[in-house]
Order: sequence, then structure tokens, then C-alpha cells
Amino acid sequence: MTSARLPWLTSRLQGFGTTIFAEMTQLAMQHGAVNLGQGFPDFEGPEFIKRAAIEAIESGHNQYCRTHGLPVLNAAIAEHQRRFWGLDYDPDSEITVYAGATEAIYATLAALCEVGDEVILFEPYYDSYRASVAMAGAHERLVTLRGPDFSFDPEQLRAAFTPKTRAILVNTPHNPTGKVYSRAELELIAQLCVEHDVLAITDEVYEHLVFDGEHLCLASLPGMRERTVVISSAGKTFSFTGWKIGHTCAPADISRALRSAHQFITFCNGTPFQVAMAQGYRAPDEYFDTFRSEYRARRDKLCAGLAEVGLEVLTPAGTYFVQTDIRPLGFDDDFEFCRMLPAKVGVAAIPTSAFYANREAGKHLVRWAFCKTDPVLEEGIRRLQQLKA
Repeated sequence: MTSARLPWLTSRLQGFGTTIFAEMTQLAMQHGAVNLGQGFPDFEGPEFIKRAAIEAIESGHNQYCRTHGLPVLNAAIAEHQRRFWGLDYDPDSEITVYAGATEAIYATLAALCEVGDEVILFEPYYDSYRASVAMAGAHERLVTLRGPDFSFDPEQLRAAFTPKTRAILVNTPHNPTGKVYSRAELELIAQLCVEHDVLAITDEVYEHLVFDGEHLCLASLPGMRERTVVISSAGKTFSFTGWKIGHTCAPADISRALRSAHQFITFCNGTPFQVAMAQGYRAPDEYFDTFRSEYRARRDKLCAGLAEVGLEVLTPAGTYFVQTDIRPLGFDDDFEFCRMLPAKVGVAAIPTSAFYANREAGKHLVRWAFCKTDPVLEEGIRRLQQLKA
């Protein structure tokens, strides 16, 4: 968030400014830094999915497709939800495909929120959440996740529910902390949603990157399927983030509302990529097992390197991000630290307080991405050794 007012920009979006990712990536490029900030893989996704996209293009799948997704992809997503999470969704009436999970989040909030409604968010939050809430004309109610385990105060959560509450947005596994919500935490959230007749929106884009604990879908808990919009992303699971293929799973009546918004945002997207991603969702278990184990190895490599430099590492249970406390190295301002790194050390990272409304709660934390090849991680760790001096 920035304080300078931008001309022409509606008051709903004043203060959001340029994303922190754009600023830090620009600094990384300017100084030739190893970019451990922005969360995109620096390697290709599976060859069989890439080949499927090329074949789809050559076969003529290049025009508008059905607005809520190609039938072959919707069916594959339905099979995936049943196979991994035990959730049954009708592919035609309950699954909708979007231009990535970010569009799915905005379309969901735009479709479901009236002006003046409240949406409960946990901070730190993925940066598009607050902007999407604002663009929908709603207001956020914040509940803070506090380190080192990033748990929340149950009483603060209870107090966040008011007569104006329309929805709660839960991101598990959680970006930027790497937290995986426990069954007890999700059961409390479910209890409060049912008690207050509130909708749940779950951002589960890192569903296949859980290293400790288990991924539990909020929609699988009693009373929740009928009030939950499940959001996920093929880009994260198959490492083709630029293809922007996301989806929602929700009851038919809610899905009809979501589609009403979606049709006027992107209408449809990425026809040949949808064909290809259908094959991804039907990949054998070996793919998903290897995907997770390779990321666990990357996590362990980066965590060990950051610890060796002298940072306090908060080992993530999921996602492809790790948090560190920078105070052991004598720093106490994450923005100052991250703006210094590219020029002085040759590495880029993300200041975690950018994901807090109350910056003081996160200004001692820095987020690092390990969705990188071993040589990139090793070079980043080598450069960070300068901090030891």
C-alpha cells in the first residue's frame, strides 16, 4: 500500500499502488540479482503437457471456447477433486475455468458481495485479496496470523464475524507464510460459517505442495460443501504459470452467480492450454508424488542455506515460500533490507510486511521463493554468504 494519491484512479483502489513483486523484480533485473522473490518456477513444466498444448494449437483449438471451460478440462478437474480430496462436483454445472486463480478470486468476490458487505481475511494475505475486496465494493475484516507458527487467535476470529459478514477467504497452504491450516483450525472456521450463514472462499493453489501435515479441503467438512467456493490453479501444480488456467468448484447455484461475473471479465481463456491441462489433471500418482518430493528437496536446500547465513528460518509446511526473521542479522525493517539486497548482495526477496495492513506485525520477516533450479538456489545462497560478514 502507498499513501500518494494517483490521479484518475477510483478511490476504491487508491493506496494499492504497484505490487511489491513488480518493484523487487525490477531491482533484480537492474542489478543482475538472483531472483528469489517472485514466485514463478525458472524451469519448464512437464513435457507431455507442453506437447499436448502444441498439438491442440496445430489441431485448431484456437478460438473462443465455452465460457465456463472446455468439457474435457472440466471433466478432468472433477476427476481430480474426487481422486485426491473425495469431493464430487458436476463438471458441467459446478466447475468453472478462469484466467488463473487471481481472476477466479476477483470474479467470486464481484459476484457474491454487495456494496458494504464484509469479507474476513487472514493477514498476511496474497496481495490481490484486499484489492479484489475493494473493487467488489466490500470491506475487509482482518484476522492476524502470528509467528513463529502463524496461528490465529480464535477469539479474534469469532469477533470478526458480524451481521455484515458475507464471506471468509482462507488460503491453505498459505502464501506467504507456508502455513498449512490444521483440522482444528478449519473446523472452527466451518463452525462459525455455519453459525453465521457465511460463505467460504478457499484458495488452494498449493494443494499438492504440502510437506508436513495434510491438505484438508474446507468444503469436505460438515455443512461446508453447500457454502464453499474452492479455487485452485493448474499453473502452480504443473509449473506453467504463464498459461493462466484456474478454476472454481462450487454448488450449481453459486457457480451460476460466478459465471455471471466471469463472462464479463474474460469470458473464456487459453483454449489450447485448457486441452493440455486436462492431461495434467489426469497424470498418474507418480507425477504428483515426484512434484512434491522435488519441492521438499528445494525447500530443505534453501532453508539450510538461509540458516547457515544466520537468519532465523520459519520452515514452511507447504507452498514454495519460506519466511525468515531478519533480526538475528541486525535488521528490523524488511523493506529496507529487501531494497538493499539486490545492489549490495545480488539477491532479491520480498518484504513480508507488504502482505499486512498493519505493517508492524510483519516488518521483521522476509519471504524467499524456492521454486528455482538447484544452480539458482545454490548461487543465491553463495551470494547471501556476504551477510555473515
